[in-house]
Amino acid sequence: MTDGHLFNNILLGGRGGANPGQLRVHSGGIAWRKLGGGKVVELDKGDISGVTWMKIPRSYQLGVRVKDGLSYKFTGFREQDVSNLTSFIEKAIGAKPMEKQLSVNGHHWGEVDINGNMLTFMVDNKQAFEVSLADVAATHLQGKNDVCLEFHVDDTTGANEKDSLMDISFHIPNSNTQYVGDENRSPAQIFLDKISSMADVGSSSEDAVVTFDGIAVLTPRGRYSIELHLSFMRLQGQANDFKIQYSSVVRLFRLPKSNQPHTFVVVTLDPPIRKGQTLYPHIVIQFETESVVEGTLSISEDLLATKFKGKLTEMSYKGLIHEEFTRILNVLSGAKVTKPGSFRSCQHGYAVKSSLKAEDGLLYPLEKGFFFLPKPPTLILHDEIVYVEFERHGAGGSSVSSHYFDLLIKLKNDQEHLFGNIQRNEYHNLFDFISGKGLKILNLGDGGVTNGVAAVLHNDEDDAVDPHLERIRNAAGGEESDEEDEDFVADKDDGGSPTDDDSQEDSDASESGGEKEKPTKKDSKKEVVSKTSSTKRKSKDGDEDGSKKRKQKKKKDPHAPKRGLSGFMFFSNAERENLKKGNPGMSFTDVGRALGDRWKKMTAEEKEPYESMAKADAKRYKEAMAGYKSGAPSTNLDSGNESGSD
Repeated sequence: MTDGHLFNNILLGGRGGANPGQLRVHSGGIAWRKLGGGKVVELDKGDISGVTWMKIPRSYQLGVRVKDGLSYKFTGFREQDVSNLTSFIEKAIGAKPMEKQLSVNGHHWGEVDINGNMLTFMVDNKQAFEVSLADVAATHLQGKNDVCLEFHVDDTTGANEKDSLMDISFHIPNSNTQYVGDENRSPAQIFLDKISSMADVGSSSEDAVVTFDGIAVLTPRGRYSIELHLSFMRLQGQANDFKIQYSSVVRLFRLPKSNQPHTFVVVTLDPPIRKGQTLYPHIVIQFETESVVEGTLSISEDLLATKFKGKLTEMSYKGLIHEEFTRILNVLSGAKVTKPGSFRSCQHGYAVKSSLKAEDGLLYPLEKGFFFLPKPPTLILHDEIVYVEFERHGAGGSSVSSHYFDLLIKLKNDQEHLFGNIQRNEYHNLFDFISGKGLKILNLGDGGVTNGVAAVLHNDEDDAVDPHLERIRNAAGGEESDEEDEDFVADKDDGGSPTDDDSQEDSDASESGGEKEKPTKKDSKKEVVSKTSSTKRKSKDGDEDGSKKRKQKKKKDPHAPKRGLSGFMFFSNAERENLKKGNPGMSFTDVGRALGDRWKKMTAEEKEPYESMAKADAKRYKEAMAGYKSGAPSTNLDSGNESGSD
């Protein structure tokens, strides 16, 4: 059942542009929601003081003014919508929409009409433009007759636009009859004083409810005095001054830093504030966790008993500074507060150390998303995620990279975030949390495989093997060092494919469809893996014998014949490019997995041409090897095996 009228593609206008969204006019008031989520404007019918219609180019604009002085402009209505909405608003909301005319003659001489905190420039009794005095940050005289108004840089709905209105000047001649001067004050000075009394400049008529001095703000960086007013928040620094309407505050986050005496408080904004050409959708504030603050709120007892009844119980406040700041801002703005969820790191913190875009920080796994702080502050909601993928850190095979892994998050808008340098001991906690949220983990395939790996994760036996962790460690089967990888390849058998034997499906390479050849003798493979693992353990424990064995490894002869390919490898070499052309942007891991799946589903007849090629290549290798051992010069024919070593 719908109550009222619903309109799509309605623009909410601002000083810098407009954002599209959905508007609903109902018996309780007016609500607008930004397209794609984010900013929401909800106007209760009891707060609406006036409604106007205006014909603008190609559509109609609905202007709504509320009792606290703010004004909202909704654009995109058709002519037939005007009559329908006019009668509905008058009956259901109790406000009769008035018609305003727009001046289009281009004259720049006119009169100024100030109604509440809205300044309207009129030409021939028609509106040329309108600005909110609540947006004015500073006023001053230029010469004797010009009054300049400078606007706050943050309060524009079209914050994604490159241009926005920053200042405007009015010329008031001495002959002006609207603002009559005297011997001490000119008409321009009288106009300036009137603007200053209505706008939030200097000593505002609206005192701050509470002020927090010398607060460290990481984004935008600097130390600010933070004032919380009844309708807006203000950040005053030495070089910057930001004013943020509470209608722009979407959500608050209070996130303690792991094992550090600081707590992040993040104010998420839509629209974001602007500093030059840089937009800041998140204000990241850092408080000392153990710091205590106390004081008295500058608020009337009537407001405390009516508007904030049950929310603010008393005039005084005392407690930890980050808790009191968040509590008061939550009451004034109405924005919800998000705290850490059920995730705990191996150090019992709420986040894991990570890096993003070469910046070190903390990745907070939250109940409905991920938040990377402090720079660049990046919020990712679970609903935006297509899949996550665990990857081995770095491209090299160094022992250092084996202690870390990366977490790739792919979003529905095709954007990717790679969080790197996560310590390996955080893997189990992250995996359990992500799988518990039902997010798709790309490396694991279907749900059955996911459950199997999850069961292994909870196995505390020392010899238990987690195939997913092995992928992170070894990059789809490769060993930590290049030398060990060469030994592993050298001990492989020629024939077979990674998916021919169903008994090997528990192995990680089989699941991913990796292009590694599978040894014919299972015992041989186990022996090789056991030896390499033993060597790694000894070298890590400082065993000198292990390091000597590594140094004494025999170098591979570059003139030796190249090993033969398996049927699967011939199939992969033939189909890889076709698969890439049909799926541009597909990662190497995905290509290998897809080829492995195709090979597994092929019949014996379909595999036969590739198996024949494998037999011929095996014969070639056998003959070349016999000549090589007898000392005859090797032709070293290229069978394409180097591509298989990938």
